[in-house]
Amino acid sequence: VQLQASGGGLVQPGGSLRLSCAASGFKFSFIAMGWYREAPGGQRELVAGITTDDLAVYTDYAKGRFTISRDNAKTTVYLQMNSLKPEDTAVYYCSAALTSEPYWGQGTLVTVSS
Repeated sequence: VQLQASGGGLVQPGGSLRLSCAASGFKFSFIAMGWYREAPGGQRELVAGITTDDLAVYTDYAKGRFTISRDNAKTTVYLQMNSLKPEDTAVYYCSAALTSEPYWGQGTLVTVSS
């Protein structure tokens, strides 16, 4: 199983980024996917999740600013992040609900700073 996240970088407050996560090694269309993040000195926390039926859930801080989506043909999950704030600075991890615990891939660093 591999989850390869990309798309992170440095962005100014108010800017946007689109994260991608290419998945392989499992039947992607049958698995719920998600994005987590871990801020410096903080704990890893859920950002958003998407079911196999494209139903999305968001934490309060992500609602209205972030959009999670998936492309089963490309076995890729995305996180569109708009109106970014300095407090969104974190390493973002893609996750797959392969078991009762999320399976995380490598992270991608998002830095929001002027």
